[in-house]
Amino acid sequence: MTACIVGWAHTPFGKLEDPDIESLFGRVALSAIHDAGIEPAEVDAAFVGVFNGGFSKQDFFASLLLQTVPELRFKPTTRYENACATGSAAIHGALDFLAAKRGRFALVVGAEKMTATPTAEVGDILLSASHRRTEGEIPAGFAGVFGRIAEAYFQRHGDQSDALAAIAAKNHANGVANPFAQMRKDLGFAFCRAESEKNPFVARPLKRTDCSLVSDGAAALVLTDEETARGMVARGAKAVRFRATAQATDMMPIAGRDIIRFEGARAAWARALDAAELSLSDLSFVETHDCFTIAELIEYEAMGLAPEGQGGRAALEGWTRKDGRLPVNPSGGLKSKGHPIGATGVSMHAMAAMQLTGTAGDMQLPKADRAGVFNMGGAAVANYCSILERVG
Repeated sequence: MTACIVGWAHTPFGKLEDPDIESLFGRVALSAIHDAGIEPAEVDAAFVGVFNGGFSKQDFFASLLLQTVPELRFKPTTRYENACATGSAAIHGALDFLAAKRGRFALVVGAEKMTATPTAEVGDILLSASHRRTEGEIPAGFAGVFGRIAEAYFQRHGDQSDALAAIAAKNHANGVANPFAQMRKDLGFAFCRAESEKNPFVARPLKRTDCSLVSDGAAALVLTDEETARGMVARGAKAVRFRATAQATDMMPIAGRDIIRFEGARAAWARALDAAELSLSDLSFVETHDCFTIAELIEYEAMGLAPEGQGGRAALEGWTRKDGRLPVNPSGGLKSKGHPIGATGVSMHAMAAMQLTGTAGDMQLPKADRAGVFNMGGAAVANYCSILERVG
């Protein structure tokens, strides 16, 4: 049995006035339920994705969802955390619940409140998604970790600064059309390529435009089994099917693996495509985890779009633009949309569902039949891949 997304909701990402996670839950949970066309009492379980790690003194977030959806009282509600793949971990929990036939409707909510925390503290909190014992002293926090990955890639395959700037420029241009995006500004290649007062190096060779944003935000999905979803579609509802999913976890220390190959991402993509009985060329677009531009470049190679060392070609030759052979991050990605940790994986699936149901508004691609979603926690440690397609 597979499952389907039948409803979703999404806040804008950015610096929001919402004071806490509980408030962010309130903006999406009921909205997603109503979008699915069901009653709150029909939800059988909830799966909550919040990283936290010190952003809030409040923890134990799963039970807070009952403040927004009191009909969940006495039903199973669980909080998930898997670094920047926290949202996808919550989705997988919901998929397992449905596969076990423990219920018919599952609510998934991902959220994070980051901007109320001082910048220096944000960097230290995010460094917790790396191996503290061996990487805790790397300057510039998690950006420093990916700066080292970029340096290693450049040493092996040559300077890719032009390609990174092309990725940043593409994602910012795409984000202009996304009403939920934190930064809706087309910065252009020249700005992204040049070091400047407004675009300084954060962790060489990565500049500010190579790094995703500190964000607040939330997203929610309602999932159900395929039989129920098809019945809903017959009555005029919308549904997006999980054709396949895969999860692959790699070792955390970057020193213990060939870090520029993203082997966990390769495994997740290979398993998902194999289970879906599809090739990458069968996909209409991909939403992938561009926490840093170097991550998106290496992910081109991990998904099989380009051979090792040639991911830069995909960016420079326009393969991944909206009019290219495989559009990547038509939403603007984390780079433009923002990256509230717990919400990101849920958001990526919601953005893909919008495209597949033709409800993406100005973001809409002319062809959107099947999608790949790749969400990553840490430096290619927690790797989740979904293959999605429209029902009906």
